[in-house]
Amino acid sequence: MNNETPCPDEFAALANRLADTAQGVVLGYFRQALDIDRKADESPVTIADREAESAMRALIAEAFPDHGVIGEEHGNDRPEAEYVWILDPIDGTKRFISGHPQFGTLIGLLHRGRPILGVIAMPAMGERWLGAAGRPTTHTDRQGTREIRVRACAALAEATLFATSPHMFMGPDFDAFEQVRTQVGLPLYGSECYGYGLLASGFADLVIEADMGVYDYLPLVAVVEGAGGSLTDWAGAPLGLNSDGRVLAAGDPRCHAAARSLLTGT
Repeated sequence: MNNETPCPDEFAALANRLADTAQGVVLGYFRQALDIDRKADESPVTIADREAESAMRALIAEAFPDHGVIGEEHGNDRPEAEYVWILDPIDGTKRFISGHPQFGTLIGLLHRGRPILGVIAMPAMGERWLGAAGRPTTHTDRQGTREIRVRACAALAEATLFATSPHMFMGPDFDAFEQVRTQVGLPLYGSECYGYGLLASGFADLVIEADMGVYDYLPLVAVVEGAGGSLTDWAGAPLGLNSDGRVLAAGDPRCHAAARSLLTGT
């Protein structure tokens, strides 16, 4: 990974506890009749989102009271702290409320603004990816836990590309995305955070998305980088709290460079 600060074991252990706790809350509401509220941006939110984030925040406050938290549902608490947790209790709420199992919980940890830990947990699918600075990314499913690695892909024509939806690209962003989509071998939609896990595991080559919040992309960085891949903004710059929400993930640096060139027109 590109991070200089190794992630302490105790932080990785807490991240797994957070994922376990969120899973217990979320699955208790999955495929149940729920009231659906609308946030200011018209995106849906449920009691499951809010309770899962509250439960994770409580664990963080107990274990590391000096750490900050940035969460999708309950806002920021000391975002200027040395260590800041990033929480998205349900990534893919639209799928969750539709009874679709491909939704995730995203957990990240920043050290002085740099991602050093990330978790992609898929509660209904029984899968989890954990990336932490200084160690390889692991994937856990019902068969156990194993270290994973991205795959080689020399050219866009050979690449599998994921994006959650073409509707997340607006105006010039859609035109830029189309420059890449028309060049890849296999474009696929509907991935949510799962696509980044599949890329880290060597089953996909690119993920391109836009209009993302910090809780959508920062937990993914350590997972992708720990498997040997790259996750940047469209211009190739490292992702941080002030990034513009457009992200480019690639398993092979050749694909990353080619996609970046088409996205930016350079």
